[in-house]
Amino acid sequence: MLQKIWAQPLVQNAATCVIILVAGVLAVRLAVALVQKALEKSHLERAAHRLITSLVKVVLYLLVGLSAASALHIDVTGVVALASVLTLALSLALQNMVSNVIGGFTILYTRPFHSGDFVEIAGQSGTVQEINTTYTMLSTPDNKLVSIPNSAVVAAQIVNYTASGTRRVDVNVSASYDCPVQKVLDALVIAGTSDNVLLDPAPAAVVLSYGDSAIAYSLRVWVNTPDYWDVQFALNQRVKQIFDEQGIEMTYPHLNVHLN
Repeated sequence: MLQKIWAQPLVQNAATCVIILVAGVLAVRLAVALVQKALEKSHLERAAHRLITSLVKVVLYLLVGLSAASALHIDVTGVVALASVLTLALSLALQNMVSNVIGGFTILYTRPFHSGDFVEIAGQSGTVQEINTTYTMLSTPDNKLVSIPNSAVVAAQIVNYTASGTRRVDVNVSASYDCPVQKVLDALVIAGTSDNVLLDPAPAAVVLSYGDSAIAYSLRVWVNTPDYWDVQFALNQRVKQIFDEQGIEMTYPHLNVHLN
């Protein structure tokens, strides 16, 4: 009889624990689904979606586990205290990882760039492929994948070439002193009026400096950011072609020696 009386509360507690676990798992799934829907309507990066949903899952499942343990009359105070000590120890042991995670949230909050932007971070240029928990992944123009720790990204100077939608292409060349300046400037403008070059602002040519052997000029045109490299390479070829057609000498450093 005593065993039956003693067993009844144990069975009831176990049943309550199972109910809490089942209901808790369903509630967590529902909450995560609602969070995901809310994130879909927000303007946060996809990487932020994964970080936030993962954090929500960990916190909610932890609460469900503690509730289930309480239903079994397990003292969770010691568990919470132990978890706090372990969390502190892990944070000290994994300082770099923690700083990278915090850096990831900082990037996603401040949004200095987005996935698909072409950026320069600490001297490394590339297209942003992914912003994950600890690293920012860049794909370089020659198809290399570079992983930069988020803590280093936050501390570095960031140049975002995609943010404004347009970029200026500068082609610097030199021409002989014997050629009239205006002729060279006109030839550069003709070279700059080509495919994928924006007409507003219009292509422009300027004199940069006067060197020992030649005058330095610069052709400046504006393009849509995706067309930058194609226009850059095309203009390098087109300038030489126009100079040859108009008889403009593209000089190089040289020394004239006169003997008496």
